[in-house]
Amino acid sequence: MALLLGIDNGLTVTKAVIFEEDGTPVAVARRRVPQSFPEPRHVERDMAGLWTATAEAIREAIEKSGRPAGDIKAIAATAHGDGLYLLDGDKRPLGAGILSLDSRAGGIVDAWEKDGVARRALELTGQTAHASAPSALLAHIRQHEPERYRAIGHVFTCKDWLRFCLTGVVGTDLTEASTSFTNVRTQAFDRAALEVFGLGDLWPALPPVARPDEIIGTVTRDAAAATGLLEGTPVAAGLHDVTASALGIGGHAPGLLAVVAGTYSINELVTEEPMADPRWFCRNGIRKGWWNAMAISPASTANYDWFLDNFCRDLSERAEHEATDIHTLLQPELARALEKPSDIVFHPFLFGSPFGSGASAGFFGMHGWHERGDLLKAVLEGIVFNHKLHIDDLLSRVPVERMRISGGGARSPVLAQMFADATGLAVDVSSADEAAAWGAALVAGTAVGLYASPETGAAATTRILRSYQPDTVRSARLAERYNLYRQLADGMAPHWRAIEDLAKRSRGVDG
Repeated sequence: MALLLGIDNGLTVTKAVIFEEDGTPVAVARRRVPQSFPEPRHVERDMAGLWTATAEAIREAIEKSGRPAGDIKAIAATAHGDGLYLLDGDKRPLGAGILSLDSRAGGIVDAWEKDGVARRALELTGQTAHASAPSALLAHIRQHEPERYRAIGHVFTCKDWLRFCLTGVVGTDLTEASTSFTNVRTQAFDRAALEVFGLGDLWPALPPVARPDEIIGTVTRDAAAATGLLEGTPVAAGLHDVTASALGIGGHAPGLLAVVAGTYSINELVTEEPMADPRWFCRNGIRKGWWNAMAISPASTANYDWFLDNFCRDLSERAEHEATDIHTLLQPELARALEKPSDIVFHPFLFGSPFGSGASAGFFGMHGWHERGDLLKAVLEGIVFNHKLHIDDLLSRVPVERMRISGGGARSPVLAQMFADATGLAVDVSSADEAAAWGAALVAGTAVGLYASPETGAAATTRILRSYQPDTVRSARLAERYNLYRQLADGMAPHWRAIEDLAKRSRGVDG
């Protein structure tokens, strides 16, 4: 049976997954990719280090598979969307890659909201800019790093950099192209979209655009030496990880709500007409004539990871010593908290929010008698409430009754049930264990003729493993708490700005 390689690069981990063509994972290898925080709101990574880590993961996955590299018939990559990965005119990395958790350009986005740029961008591109959008980051670089700006040769996203390392071919795909500079009607790059943001001189730096399931090159000799892949192996264009995750769970098709509870809160619907609205991004689907209404914010399970890193180090050490996982060790504490009435509200805005660039995270209602499990319960509720905000927005235009979920939320029965109770929708968890990587593998398999299309390949290879139905009693309780969550967010708006201003003054005083 033929093998396919899907490369999935997230914000902290790069992953190589080898699949049978029926979707069965044969081997998985991961490498952590360090983030750097050179100053507040800057979240970056070394581009060369990212490729080295990815190459190591690919080599390990091939070794673990026990199959020759020649059995891999095609490859595609997916990675976190937005952010910015630049090459100079000689196709060398131009500074560090900027992650989609970065918020340095928040002030620029706020100014665009006031001066009409946001409105014009929505009309032309189907979306307004956010702090980690390529448009905002490029504008920030133009303003604060003019020499770097003048040296830009190619504007990439993360996945484009990985496929360039594999093939030496400059380019992007239909889904990634629409992060900032495509015309929402033609679904193609439009010079006017650059000019809206004052970036018209970067028109030559935009890469050629291919379909996600189009072969754009083959593995080079250098990439083969680094990865253990066979030189000449076909590489497909790949796609944005949001779309890849929805595709991998069989949720990228009209009439389906796909939710990714990962680092980002991602909630998406495929439409057959562009559906522009300031509450979401209207971006390209995997084919011309499909649009992806994506309501997102960087406020999902990254909050859970932060909680584990900062409040559960004792359990982390114990889990390593006992050869178990930290989630199992935390379960008794969470179970105790779930049995008690909820009285803590958490805003999950550690890295961003739907309430503007100045919003920050916070616990409300915390007292000395609360335990770690109570805080964890509040964190999980906050994650779900942030998704609910986006889901309610989407459903105001396109009503649905079920959602498919992937990411960390899909692996947690507690979180999946919270999603059902909070939204009032049935929640389905699919059999796709590595959803984003499988989405990439599906477009690679389609490119070499294994599937008629990526979505038919997904339909033939995924099934529903578990479903969760909303409980009316819990739904009523969560609805009351969600209203409080929103009221607190509205009330905090001026105070968030005051906190941000105070921090800026403190940095100025302290140097």
